[in-house]
Amino acid sequence: MDINKRQRLEAAGWRIRDAADFLELSSDEVAFIEIKLSLSRQLKQLRVKNNLTQTELANKINSSQSRVAKMEAGDTSVSLDLIIRTILALGGTREDVAIAITVYQS
Repeated sequence: MDINKRQRLEAAGWRIRDAADFLELSSDEVAFIEIKLSLSRQLKQLRVKNNLTQTELANKINSSQSRVAKMEAGDTSVSLDLIIRTILALGGTREDVAIAITVYQS
């Protein structure tokens, strides 16, 4: 949102908030979500780099295409454990995981 629009809305009495404020998330909860999304992006990048479809990756990890799609979307039903194990199955390293975890801070 541009600054002028924000100032006009606030002057009119509107309160501008982000999703974390709206959902009343703690800083720890926000960090967890950002880490999970960063790992999910890393997983998708590795899948694409390896020229695999979601179905091919699913077969490789004995899962389903829909589960891979949920992993890549950072779905709440998918554990961090599964995302990290899949990154490693794609040839990702511990360093790749560490980088993905720290990227969210930038």
